[in-house]
Amino acid sequence: MSGIFKPDDVANLLHLQAEGENSAMNKGRIRKSNENLILAAAERAFSQYGFKGTTMAQIAEEAGLPKANLHYYFSSKKNLYLHLLNRILTQWLDPMSEIHPDADPKIALEAYVRQKMHLVFDRPQASKLFANELLQGAKVVNGLLHTTLKQLVAQKSAVIEQWISEGKIKPIDSVQLFFSMWAMTQTYADFDVQINAVLGQSIHQHDQQERAIEHVLTMVFRSCGLDD
Repeated sequence: MSGIFKPDDVANLLHLQAEGENSAMNKGRIRKSNENLILAAAERAFSQYGFKGTTMAQIAEEAGLPKANLHYYFSSKKNLYLHLLNRILTQWLDPMSEIHPDADPKIALEAYVRQKMHLVFDRPQASKLFANELLQGAKVVNGLLHTTLKQLVAQKSAVIEQWISEGKIKPIDSVQLFFSMWAMTQTYADFDVQINAVLGQSIHQHDQQERAIEHVLTMVFRSCGLDD
């Protein structure tokens, strides 16, 4: 049996196997690239027109892809919308990993606020999309709010409570602290038109962004007794 395969046969087999693996990797990269393209286009469209006012045809045009491609990656508009909202929520919650029992409270809270603010400035449309969903009663994302979000806030609130018990920060309502940080950070995306009007210039200019970040940090530190 060992003489069935010649050296050239083995070489050809390995070559075909390598080609198959490369083809699979290329297909994977193309799929990921197209998904990101579609999600970015959907984020722009949904933030501007809302869920009801947006069509798959609009998203396809925005993405520069045939409409059939959208249905290949996402079976329906609702499926795409839910996937997008889940991605936004996940990206917003990732910075909360800075808040853990062994962290220095001031360093952890500053890292959280800065990451959150940069997300808001880099992707204001994502924040507006999520805010619009909540204003409409969170009909699509309601399940995520009652599970993923609620559970994570409970875990991180417990960390805040531990810091309080250890005398690292002054007593504060740990859950309300998160509500306040969300409000202070996301307002720069959700109400940027109002902010721009008052400032007389765009909040998306670098100096104005730094001014906003420093202000939010000052408010958070004072609330926690960390402004020494």
